[in-house]
Amino acid sequence: MAEIVIRNTQERIKGEENVLAFLDKQGVLYEHWDAGKLDASLQEKFVLSDEEKQQILNTFDSEIRDLAGRRGYKTWDIIALSDATPNLEELLKKFESVHTHTEDEVRAITAGRGIFVIKGDEETGYFNVELEAGDVISVPETIPHFFTLMDNRQIVAVRLFIETEGWIAHPYEDPTFQKA
Repeated sequence: MAEIVIRNTQERIKGEENVLAFLDKQGVLYEHWDAGKLDASLQEKFVLSDEEKQQILNTFDSEIRDLAGRRGYKTWDIIALSDATPNLEELLKKFESVHTHTEDEVRAITAGRGIFVIKGDEETGYFNVELEAGDVISVPETIPHFFTLMDNRQIVAVRLFIETEGWIAHPYEDPTFQKA
């Protein structure tokens, strides 16, 4: 279950009801899928073959198609990141700068953990959404944010897109943002 940390106060928000209410107020979609339905051999595997990626997509096919139908997503894939990922540091530098997109950024975590850092309303400021297997988040296109790995540096996620080109970031300069 996701947890939220308000960066300027270090307040921690826990519990499905509280997390849902907070993210809804910020305009961020959150839901939870049953990560336990994934084959046990894939629940802690972070280097995946194309066949294993397809197995993950097949496992969550009904959830993916339901979300895609509700939100207009047309394509999806799997991203797997770990210390075994070639050029991981370069990828993280690209991910770890505040940006926006021309469409929602959607991630359904199937294994591992990660953090979305999102710019909230004026009262809240930036907050972290700590995600684990089963958590699904959609950050709206206009909300500044970025994604990074947690200390274990391992994650597998389904990415859903409206644009067939996939992930296109637009830098967002914010002098108020401070890295943690």
